[in-house]
Amino acid sequence: MKIVKITGKIELLSGLHIGGGDDTMKIGGIDNGVIKDINTNNPYIPGSSLKGKIRSLLEWDIGVVGIGDGNPFSSTLLNDPIFEDKDKKASAETLLKLFGDKETLFGITRISVGDCPVSLESNDMVLSEAKYENVIDRNTGTARHGVGARQTERVPAGVKFDFDIRVKILDEDNEDNLINMLKRGFELLEDDYLGGSGSRGYGRVKFYIYE
Repeated sequence: MKIVKITGKIELLSGLHIGGGDDTMKIGGIDNGVIKDINTNNPYIPGSSLKGKIRSLLEWDIGVVGIGDGNPFSSTLLNDPIFEDKDKKASAETLLKLFGDKETLFGITRISVGDCPVSLESNDMVLSEAKYENVIDRNTGTARHGVGARQTERVPAGVKFDFDIRVKILDEDNEDNLINMLKRGFELLEDDYLGGSGSRGYGRVKFYIYE
């Protein structure tokens, strides 16, 4: 076995919101905060959020979402007629090797995604902004200020985060297939969004991989 380390930066092209799970309402303050490191109070991207989003997008890309009843794809579905397409089946099996399979048919999960801290080069930047989300009056087409409005905290565009992903390559694995699938996941995420409120333009990102 060997371990391939893939590191780089994630640059925010638009504001990012990944919630911190704080349900406490703060009068006059932000009531929808971002997740922050308890020691530094800096925002970060949880590895679980990054991994889950990439896996979800890859499942859509391969075309296996419709057969899973909304659940993550697993090897129990490999007998579906869609896998008469050998290329699709090979891609699905690579996905299960990379991200894991609850049936453990393909052995251990190969990927480990660490939390992504703010890059040193962004430490002097403003790391938090508050954005009001308003209700639009359907008759006038304008915002109803104060009606249904809440302050959502975002990490502003331009901030960069460091990412560190490790991929285990077992003796029976095809290294190129695993790494290329992960990089395809980066491409898909760049075309989609990370975090919440993506339909409002939040969470656009760019990956920079250290070669």
